[in-house]
Amino acid sequence: MKKRENPVVSPRKRPRQSRSEHLVAAILEAAVRVLEREGAARFTTARVAEAAGVSVGSLYQYFPNKQAILFRLQADEWAQTGGQLHEMLADAARPPPERLRRAVLAFFRSECEEAALRGALADAAPLYRDAPEAAAHRRAGQKQLAAFMAEALPGVDPRKRRQAADAVATVLTATGKTVSEQARSRASVDALAKAVGEMLCGYLERVAKGQA
Repeated sequence: MKKRENPVVSPRKRPRQSRSEHLVAAILEAAVRVLEREGAARFTTARVAEAAGVSVGSLYQYFPNKQAILFRLQADEWAQTGGQLHEMLADAARPPPERLRRAVLAFFRSECEEAALRGALADAAPLYRDAPEAAAHRRAGQKQLAAFMAEALPGVDPRKRRQAADAVATVLTATGKTVSEQARSRASVDALAKAVGEMLCGYLERVAKGQA
């Protein structure tokens, strides 16, 4: 069986001048429009270049293929949402349960507000999810959650903490996907976030007591 090659998703070069930065920004803004309008199946570098008003050659100066553009969109989304959640989970001024509830609420709201882009990126994920850069982002997120679990469950066996982290991540990912796929009101999203937050905090409390 032929070994599957990982896609190239790193940029060809990084913009160093203001003009280049504006060009890359225009390409990425156009990519979002094309992805939301056409979907992952019809997403091409030619369509992105046309929407951005640049030549395909200019686009290829910075992105070697459509996978690189899609991964950049996903990486930017991870950085924005992940950065916000990490800040909340690492807020030592608040007790861990409060941090988790706030993070769940913020995550669900972002899933609702950016539903079109999140859904399109989820459809496009097979094009770049095997890239080393994608794996590095996933490991970074896991490390951040593990640090929170070490604070929330200080006396718990590390193996149990890893299981708890996996359970929390799985619930958030699965429920967040549902939120992004459904047309929910802000009140409905907040109510769901409150329920899920309470459920997860209750679960962690049982883990801390050795009851789960």
